[in-house]
Amino acid sequence: MSLLQKINNPCDLRKLSIDELKQVSDEVRQFIIDQVSTNPGHFGASLGTVELTVALHYVFNTPYDRLVWDVGHQAYAHKILTGRRDQFHTNRKKNGISGFPKREESEYDAFGVGHASTSISAALGMAVAALQNKEVDRNVVAIIGDGALTGGMAIEGLNNAGALNTNLLVVLNDNNMAIDPNVGAFKEYLIDITTSRTYNKLKDEVWHMLGKFDRLAPQTRTLIQKIDTGIKSILLKQSNFFEAMNFRYFGPIDGHDLEHMVGIMEDLKTIPGPKLLHVKTVKGKGFANAEKNQTIWHAPGLFDKNTGERIIPIKTEPTPPKYQDVFGETLLELARKNENIVGITPAMPSGCSLNIMMEAMPDRTFDVGIAEQHAVTFSAGLATEGKIPFCNIYSSFMQRAYDQVIHDVALQNLHVVFCLDRGGIVGEDGATHHGVFDLAYFRCIPNLIIAAPINESELRNLMYTAQLPNGKPFVIRYPRGNGVLINWQTPMEKIEIGTGNKICDGKKIAILSIGHPGNFVIKANKELNKKGIFPAHYNMRFLKPLDTKILHEALKNHEQIITVEDGTIIGGLGSAVLEFMSENGYSNTVTRLGIPDRYIQHGTVSELQNECGFDTNGIIKTVEKLFATLQNK
Repeated sequence: MSLLQKINNPCDLRKLSIDELKQVSDEVRQFIIDQVSTNPGHFGASLGTVELTVALHYVFNTPYDRLVWDVGHQAYAHKILTGRRDQFHTNRKKNGISGFPKREESEYDAFGVGHASTSISAALGMAVAALQNKEVDRNVVAIIGDGALTGGMAIEGLNNAGALNTNLLVVLNDNNMAIDPNVGAFKEYLIDITTSRTYNKLKDEVWHMLGKFDRLAPQTRTLIQKIDTGIKSILLKQSNFFEAMNFRYFGPIDGHDLEHMVGIMEDLKTIPGPKLLHVKTVKGKGFANAEKNQTIWHAPGLFDKNTGERIIPIKTEPTPPKYQDVFGETLLELARKNENIVGITPAMPSGCSLNIMMEAMPDRTFDVGIAEQHAVTFSAGLATEGKIPFCNIYSSFMQRAYDQVIHDVALQNLHVVFCLDRGGIVGEDGATHHGVFDLAYFRCIPNLIIAAPINESELRNLMYTAQLPNGKPFVIRYPRGNGVLINWQTPMEKIEIGTGNKICDGKKIAILSIGHPGNFVIKANKELNKKGIFPAHYNMRFLKPLDTKILHEALKNHEQIITVEDGTIIGGLGSAVLEFMSENGYSNTVTRLGIPDRYIQHGTVSELQNECGFDTNGIIKTVEKLFATLQNK
């Protein structure tokens, strides 16, 4: 009989025995496999946290006790056990449940999360609030994993938490993976601490003593504190980073040994102050292919749950490449000709395709971990010595390094090329990942050149232009997914900075587009021309500096102006055009299509573009409405 079907919230879970918990874990893991095989989402990370999630909800009194997840794609089991099992088939679908913890969705989601390294800071805030509210029985747990401890903010949180006497437990879910394998000295430190015989012998003795007690009496607490103090003075202060940060460190333990975890967590509930439990898990646990190839199976798409084979659609005709692959191939091509080019990414080498250059030129590519701020300033340092860094960061993650772009790159006018992958609507990851603010938040920064290609060929030409001698800070942003060109590997050419191009002439209505949405305009115009409507179309290409020649031409010759962009309409291309008009005395009517002033939730890219009204159909409707107005004058 299925136990999972009887669990509608963690209270039901707490009625079960330890042996029954093991069955629940097996059923949750199979449920995730069943669901994600047909409704694609994040896979490996959540398989690895099944037993950990069951133990946490079994031991802690959620939602009164707070669980704060880091890198939210660890949290599928959490969602399934907290009342969303029957809705899980809607995961990441439009109007369905989110793929990440979300406060509006459930009282069990203590903190919304999509980006990494936020859990410790948020949990510390909750723990301090509990103290101030005299809720001394409230436990707050931060679960940090999938490489998030490589982010500087996590270390900042540890540093602050170690100085405050709060009832905070940090669970380090150590699987040695982000999307790609973890990198850096901290990864090596965790391996060292896991394999240190002397260190683990002492810790095992402590846990052996703990295991003799069903409940910690006052005398036992005193004994443990003495042992803890002794370990600190003999070994840990010298060799354990977490103990040096004033955390009591426990572990490492097997994150798939449910009974052991339950016992340890029960004990930890009674120990005051900041604590860290180091849990070793396997990303993709319980699904052979996911364990073997953890990067691909982070989010594998459709797959056959029985054979373990990914279901990849058969291509009946050639399809355009992904923008990120064009970036990766082009960067390697440029790097072979220009020895000063280096590549930098914060933990996304396969996602952004920097792995192409990384395999060919490992000494000239750098994965710096989940550390966007460091990636930008590291690039700035390289640029001061004559290198030309291509720093590739997802658009929504670049938000985290805004000060570094201003202070460390733009202010010093350094030759750093920022390639912003995932610009615009990204789809099922939703509001935390849409790259819709970059055009607006970069446009106000002096010294930046900001461009967005309409297709793969233009991406290559912009990359070529950006690395030419005597360059300035240069931003190139492009969307997730496929471009539009089959034959894209054409010779690269220099583009004059601040120039766009006219795609077609027209009457009365002019459409100004930037980036990939220009292709929606091209498709819309084909349909509009059949109806006798002929808008002009200008591909602006550069947001900064603007092509003033094109703007004067469009404004002088057309009554109605439509701007099309896949960024927020506040501060983006439309705003730039209105500012230009105000400064130059134009009074044309401007209709702005783009991202409205609200957060866009999850759904497919096409669904969300249609919702925002800047897809092909939205452009057609807008033009037809304006054309009818002009006809009635």
